[in-house]
Amino acid sequence: MEVTTLSFENLHQHGPLFANLLRARHRTFIQNNKWDLPQADGMEFDQYDTPASRWVAVHERGEVLAGVRLTPTTHKCGIYSYMIRDAQLGLLQTIPQDLLQFEAPVDPYIWESSRVFVSDLVPAAERLRVQMQLIHEMVVSARNLGATSLLGIIPEHSPRLARRVGLDCQPVGPVLDMGGMKSVCVSISMATKLH
Repeated sequence: MEVTTLSFENLHQHGPLFANLLRARHRTFIQNNKWDLPQADGMEFDQYDTPASRWVAVHERGEVLAGVRLTPTTHKCGIYSYMIRDAQLGLLQTIPQDLLQFEAPVDPYIWESSRVFVSDLVPAAERLRVQMQLIHEMVVSARNLGATSLLGIIPEHSPRLARRVGLDCQPVGPVLDMGGMKSVCVSISMATKLH
């Protein structure tokens, strides 16, 4: 199993990995979750997949097992910034505006974590190992980018898993029904040491 952090600067070094990551997102979010998201050629993408973002992929023999996108909260592209802030500002119809207990930050030390997934093709016996690899690389990448914390929307019970592996993951909003899933906005400190 390998873990790679992709950027527009290094995509050319990793063959079809980025396209395979977008295909895995398509399978997870469009095929399995039935979310109405932009797609082309079997790949899911949105307005936040820009050169400012980074993508962490856990992969094995060309198959993407898990992934996450990291976006700086300072980024702006047209009317969009990052998903949580744009939802709070009422720019997104599919995410409630009241997802966060405070004004969404614009801060060079805070990045957003979004489009987190583990493929349904990962056997149950391997899921924890894949999740651990994804979390570890997400933290390493975020720290390398200068982040001291991440904001993200995750399934309601995921903060318990995060705490089990040593992440300081705190809910910062109400539990919301988003796309048929109970989710919560969280803040993850990059100061803690992973187990």
